[in-house]
Amino acid sequence: MVRRLRPVQLDFVGTAPVRLVFTRGVAASPEAVYRALAEDVEGWPEWFSAVSSAHSADGGSGRRIRLRGGTRFEETIVAAVPHTVYAYRVDVTNAPGVRALVEEWRLTPDGASGTRVRWTVAADGTAAFRLVMKVSRAGLGRAFRDAVGKLDRRIGSTRAP
Repeated sequence: MVRRLRPVQLDFVGTAPVRLVFTRGVAASPEAVYRALAEDVEGWPEWFSAVSSAHSADGGSGRRIRLRGGTRFEETIVAAVPHTVYAYRVDVTNAPGVRALVEEWRLTPDGASGTRVRWTVAADGTAAFRLVMKVSRAGLGRAFRDAVGKLDRRIGSTRAP
């Protein structure tokens, strides 16, 4: 069943009933990480193993994402500040119990050329959904660390010698 979610904005990241925050440092620059997040949407499945397909939509103001297992998201970009923040809101999904969902990727320079990547998943939903999100924290954290590590290696392998 397809569900239309509440159209929250970026401030939801600070007020959501469920907020999962993960961070990891990478060697890649904020510019390179931002390009991979915001400009190479179709490349997400190559580094984020939970994502089976990703496509820009609506002239770049949205995304269509499919996860392994069949969950689908139609998203609207709510923030795109080059080299700093990339965030999107889920507008439509087939996931049960969710009422509102925003993901924010915040990039901060870390050392001479590296980046501190912070991923925040902000959500609201039924009591059962909120419980599942909280219980899933460890698995989402592992998925994030693995994905950002793969992204860093991918970016590093595409750098000019």
